[in-house]
Amino acid sequence: MEDKQVRPLVSAGTPRRARIPHHRAHRWLADGENGRSGGMQVFVTQPVFRAINAHANSDMDNEVGGWLAGRWCRDVETKVEFVVVEALLPAQQVRSGSTFLTFTHDSQVAMLAALEERYAKKGIVGWYHTHPRMGLFLSGYDVWLHEHFFPYPWQVALVVDPHSHSGGFFVRDGKNTLDSRRYFGFHELLNRKGETSVDWRNLKAERKPQPPAPKPADEPQGAPEAKRAEVKLNHPAAVNSRQPEPKKEEPKDPELPALAPKPEQRQGVLKKFEGPKPPPKVNLRSKADNKNNVPDNEASASKEAQK
Repeated sequence: MEDKQVRPLVSAGTPRRARIPHHRAHRWLADGENGRSGGMQVFVTQPVFRAINAHANSDMDNEVGGWLAGRWCRDVETKVEFVVVEALLPAQQVRSGSTFLTFTHDSQVAMLAALEERYAKKGIVGWYHTHPRMGLFLSGYDVWLHEHFFPYPWQVALVVDPHSHSGGFFVRDGKNTLDSRRYFGFHELLNRKGETSVDWRNLKAERKPQPPAPKPADEPQGAPEAKRAEVKLNHPAAVNSRQPEPKKEEPKDPELPALAPKPEQRQGVLKKFEGPKPPPKVNLRSKADNKNNVPDNEASASKEAQK
């Protein structure tokens, strides 16, 4: 490759303002990634993923490759930068073998023409190539090509091994350093049905965390138990099965045992409540007897009165 060709394919420019599409994407993690971000987040559409596999399987013995077109964006809220791979530009006029790939001047001109003609509003966000039977890494020449042709922090490199049916992205970290032995997964942009197309064996789907249960409002002590009891009682099943409450009987005054009066108190009680004494018994006699038996004083008193 001549020195005059060693120049960036695009200028840095500024990222587009957009919202990071996590809500319609599924993340695929590489071995040993453990959910940690490797720097730039990469989003890949399903048509691009299928096109990469088709081009990689077109030659299982020699390396093939091309450019990745899309958008470099910055989230409007979090200010996090990310790239979206939306198109593939396969390189046709290349020099390649089982262990190398060279983008010739003619191949670069053809890819730039295709970019301007078909994807005028997109830019070059990286490149890709295959490693048949060699695994996923960046060779010394790959690192040199990436640093000179794709020098910006947001540009990425993708390596695919068609024999092991695996692939991974190499991205720069926050210090703009590239690790040639460590690759990362990506975010797959799902279709409207939410179906996935990724089938690389070295990637695993990330488990989305479950949203925490909403916390109840602050309540005084004992309120949750009372509330649960109230809900249980007001449940339709509980209402239907609720039996009418039996009428409560009014408590009766306890009967006091009759106290037998003492012998000495009985007479006083009878005297108090029986009323006056009855008159003494009169021995009734006939009038004649009474007249004959009138005392002398009484008889003389009556005679004097008659006089």
